Amino acid sequence: EGFLADVGKSVGQRSGLAAKRSDSEAVLQRSGLALAFSQVCTLTGLRGRWETVREHPLTICDTGHNAHGIKYVAEQLQTMMPHFRNTRIIFGMVADKDISEVVRLLPRDAIYYFTQPDNHRAFPAEELLKMFEETSSSPMKGENPKSPFKGDLEGLEGQGGSSLSSILRYCESSGKGYWEYVEECEGAGIWDYLRLVWQTMVEAVERGIDAEGVLPGPLHLRRKANAYFVKASGYRDNIRTRALVFAYALAVAEENAAGGKIVTAPTCGSCGVLPAVLYHLWKSKDFSETRILHALATAGLIGNVVKHNASISGAEVGCQGEVGVACAMAAAAATQLFGGSVAQIEYAAEMGLEHHLGMTCDPVCGLVQIPCIERNAYAAARALDANLYASFTDGNHRVSFDKVVEVMKQTGHDLPSLYKETGEGGLASQIIP
Repeated sequence: EGFLADVGKSVGQRSGLAAKRSDSEAVLQRSGLALAFSQVCTLTGLRGRWETVREHPLTICDTGHNAHGIKYVAEQLQTMMPHFRNTRIIFGMVADKDISEVVRLLPRDAIYYFTQPDNHRAFPAEELLKMFEETSSSPMKGENPKSPFKGDLEGLEGQGGSSLSSILRYCESSGKGYWEYVEECEGAGIWDYLRLVWQTMVEAVERGIDAEGVLPGPLHLRRKANAYFVKASGYRDNIRTRALVFAYALAVAEENAAGGKIVTAPTCGSCGVLPAVLYHLWKSKDFSETRILHALATAGLIGNVVKHNASISGAEVGCQGEVGVACAMAAAAATQLFGGSVAQIEYAAEMGLEHHLGMTCDPVCGLVQIPCIERNAYAAARALDANLYASFTDGNHRVSFDKVVEVMKQTGHDLPSLYKETGEGGLASQIIP
């Protein structure tokens, strides 16, 4: 896995559903399954939203966050392959989901491979198999191969280590910036990849700004990015700036909700924060592409430190691990663009995450729309505030970024599972479409 796994490719959560279909010319053997999943990891970083990994044989990867998500996945599969006789489904879940309801929704004629993701909340594969056999009206075919999932990155390489504090000390002693540390770890080829990431972000913003209408799903939520963008021109600079940041974040988050192509930074649910900040500064301050890419490298470093030492999964630590981390990444990127020291950059990232501690993940209907889209816009604005606040200091402060990451991890584990992407607690329990 690359150092920038969290700002590219299609990232979702660590467990979910992957469907395999083999046609008459290509029967998918167990070795083929292992190969397919190795390619998924290479192409997408983690298991994510509906992703066509290969056309022949058709190989699809998707994550259903809960029963609502699995229902849509199953319906989509039904339209593509109504009989399922040659379909292989690799299936794993975490224990705090409504497993019996999910099992009820899945097709019965497929061949199943049960797996246990590398996650402390994973539901044992053997128990999944037993539950399928007990609830199925017809005998289930299936095997139980060793899980191909590996979870987090093996580690962050380089002189600095895996904590931001140690990387900060290395950068201060060597005179290097965070982006130079990333290049040292990744090699010069990282810039071609980040250029593709940046181009994808720009396209998502501009596509989302032009789009109008209603987002898919039972909430019938109207897009707002275009209206915010148009209205922004009627205000003076200070208000116009904030309105444009809102518009750009809404644009990308709405593209994600509509199934458009976005960059996970660090997740799909928080994909609007970093592009909004970078796009706004690129347009308004005329920063060069090179400086934007350097800022993107620093943002990716922040995201990877959190992923390595805690989690960026809403299903594991709540929205603090998604939007909170996105805010930290964007705050660090903005502070670097404005010439902040490595200490000031660390401080901005710390504030971006600290002030999202305890944030729950309670998507209404299990869709990444309410409150997720609006939350992206708000976090983008907070990222710029964190940049400004840190810029007025010398970078010295009491609570380190690493300490906040540690607290976020513990807080996430202490949160009841009801508030971690189940779509059943918090706002999700109060708002019924």
